[in-house]
Amino acid sequence: MSSIKIRTKRFAENTQIRLLITHPMANGRGKNKQEKPIAAKHITVLYIYHNESKILTSHLSGSIAKNPYLDFLLKGGVKGDKIEISWIDNLGKTDFASHLIK
Repeated sequence: MSSIKIRTKRFAENTQIRLLITHPMANGRGKNKQEKPIAAKHITVLYIYHNESKILTSHLSGSIAKNPYLDFLLKGGVKGDKIEISWIDNLGKTDFASHLIK
């Protein structure tokens, strides 16, 4: 199961895209209950595609909160268009999800 949840909503000339990504986003400076350091683990790059055309590349860091939520408007977009999201974290782990605009 993907760590990315995608929701879309059509408006007159725009499409709202909402993302919720399940990820710890640890910056490497925290400590656990035993006072041992928590290793850094955060998303470094986020890609968003609309019908296989890249519309956003975002470089993130450990300063982003756990389970990041993103919300933005896409100019245009019609029912049946494909939205694809992928990310890469600092440990090399990746995830991908796609969604059709309804």
